[in-house]
Amino acid sequence: MKRIAVVGASLAGVRAAQELRAQGYDGGIVLIGAEAHLPYDRPPLSKGFLAGTASAASLELLDAGDLASLALDFRLGVRATALEPAARRVLLSDGGSVHADGVVIATGGRARTLPGFEGAFVLRTLDDALALRAALVPGVRVAIVGAGFIGAEVASTCRSLGLDVVVLEALDAPLAPVLGPTLAAVCARLHHENGTDLRCGVRVSGLSPAGVSLSDGSSVPADVVVTGVGMTPATEWLAGSGLKVGDGVHTDAGLVTSLPNVVAVGDVARYAGRRHEHWTNASEQAPVAVANLLAGHTARTYTPSGYVWSDQYSGTLQLAGHPRPDDTLSFVDGDPASSSFAAVWQRDGETVGVFALNNAKLFNRLRRPLRRPAVV
Repeated sequence: MKRIAVVGASLAGVRAAQELRAQGYDGGIVLIGAEAHLPYDRPPLSKGFLAGTASAASLELLDAGDLASLALDFRLGVRATALEPAARRVLLSDGGSVHADGVVIATGGRARTLPGFEGAFVLRTLDDALALRAALVPGVRVAIVGAGFIGAEVASTCRSLGLDVVVLEALDAPLAPVLGPTLAAVCARLHHENGTDLRCGVRVSGLSPAGVSLSDGSSVPADVVVTGVGMTPATEWLAGSGLKVGDGVHTDAGLVTSLPNVVAVGDVARYAGRRHEHWTNASEQAPVAVANLLAGHTARTYTPSGYVWSDQYSGTLQLAGHPRPDDTLSFVDGDPASSSFAAVWQRDGETVGVFALNNAKLFNRLRRPLRRPAVV
C-alpha cells in the first residue's frame, strides 16, 4: 500500500495513524477530519474544559514531535462525502478527493438530537463545548435531558460553577440498563448529595419559552438546556460504497469490513454485532484493525475490555467487563451508601464485571482476571 486514508481525526483515527507507523508502514497517511481543529481528546470537554480550568491546547492529542514522526498529510475542515472502492478513492466536501490503497474509517458520530429541541445545546465537539461554556454565566438555570455519562458530567461541572441544575431522565434511575438498580441508585445519590435536582421517569416534549415542556403538560424553568441522549454514527457518506452500515459500519471480529482494504475503528465500528462508544475502546482497537489492514485479511481479532470511567461530582466511577442483568452483584469493600466501595458481578462462580467508586487501587486488582489481550 502506497497511501492509506484515515477518515476521522478522532482518538481512534490518531491511534490508527500511530499504529501504522509502529507496525512498520512507511507509506503516505492522509488524515481527514471534518473539524478544523487538530485532533483533540474529548473526555475533558464535559469536565475541565467546560469548567474553564483546561485550555484547548491541553486537549491536543499530538505534540510537535508526534507531528514530525508521523508525517501525516492533514485534510482538516473537510468531510468525506463518498467512498469509491473500485477507484480506491475518498471524495471530499471541498470537491477534492484522496486516492488510497487502504482506508481506516474512524468517523465517530454526531450528538443525537430530540424533536422539538432545536436550539438546545449538545456536547460532542470542541465547538459544542465552547458554545455551552459561553452560556454558563453566573445565575443561569440549567436543564439537562438525559442522565447518562455525558449528562451527569455536565451536571457535575455546572454545579461546580454554582449553577442551579435539573436533570430530566426517562428511566427510573440513571444508567440502570448498564449498572443495574443497586448501582444506578448510587449514581442518583451522587446527584442528590450535590444539590442537583434529578427527576427520573419523566418524558420531555420540547422546548418552551421558559424552559423544557414535559409530556404531562408541566414545564421546567431553564435558561440553558442541554440534551445528552447519545450519538448517531456518521455513516451517511458510505452510501453506495457497498459496505454494510446500520448503527455503525459493520465489521467482523477483527474490525475488517466486507472489503479487506477497509477497516473501521472507534465509535462508528460495529464489530461482531456490537458497538461501544468509550475512550478505551477507541484506543484499544487500533492495533488490531491496523494489523489486519496491513495483512490484507483478518489475522487478529479484537476482545474489548469493557473499561469505562466517569468523573461525577466528587466521585470517580470505574467499570470493567460485560455484566448482564442476571449476574450476581456483591460488594467486596464498602457498601452502596459508602463514599468509596468496590463491587463485582459474578456468573457461574467467575467474575465477569467490576465496579468501583473512588477505589481505583482495589478496582485495578479486582479487574485483573477480566483482562485478556486485545489481540488474539
